[in-house]
Amino acid sequence: MSCSKTAFTLVEILIVVVILGLLAAIVIPQFTNAAEESKMSNLLSNLQSIRAQLELYKMHHNETYPTNPNKQLTQRTDADGTLNPSGSFGPYLHIFPANPFVDDLTEAVKTTGAAGEGWAYNAATGVITPNTAGHNGL
Repeated sequence: MSCSKTAFTLVEILIVVVILGLLAAIVIPQFTNAAEESKMSNLLSNLQSIRAQLELYKMHHNETYPTNPNKQLTQRTDADGTLNPSGSFGPYLHIFPANPFVDDLTEAVKTTGAAGEGWAYNAATGVITPNTAGHNGL
């Protein structure tokens, strides 16, 4: 009784490895692009939410924008913008949205406009923009 065993040859194994390498080279960059697209979508959504709430705040507060939107949009206020737990207005946001392109989320909610912080905000005009490279002007 004879039994013959067959196995993969070195050439067959190399062909499979090359095919897997080509597939990895095609598929992995697509995941990288998807992550960046997701961050950009999140940034635009957060920016739209903040801007809408800034306009609502302005309507409720005698046509003035908040001087400290981190606090004045996330807490209750009086008509003059003073923080007051029993105030008539707000909160407009549950939390102040982060800029997803800022790694340190504690920095992401600052609106002073210092380089690398999440948002650049002008209290006189109510203009808020992302304060990260490549996103100015959105």
